[in-house]
Amino acid sequence: MRGKQLLVVLFIATVVLAVAMFAQKAAVPKQPDKNSLAQQNVRELLLLMDTDKNGKISKQEWMKFMDMEFDTLDKDKKGELDQNELLQSTVTVKRARPSAVGK
Repeated sequence: MRGKQLLVVLFIATVVLAVAMFAQKAAVPKQPDKNSLAQQNVRELLLLMDTDKNGKISKQEWMKFMDMEFDTLDKDKKGELDQNELLQSTVTVKRARPSAVGK
């Protein structure tokens, strides 16, 4: 009889542990992959920059957007960006791969 009680307690403990692990896993939201995030960012950039709504960004649209971004970052309106102003930017530098240098 004692052995059966022990088995029942072990079974219940296993079920409780499994439910707790499942609940913990379900509570953590799945992170979107980098490709989906990049595609979403591209869509948002197109909406911001594509002023003639042709689905493409012309050099003129690009330059206008960059001018507006510069003006937004240039808090002291001196026509130059200092380190503090650049720290407020979300622009990041992507390092060229060694094989891409000099091409």
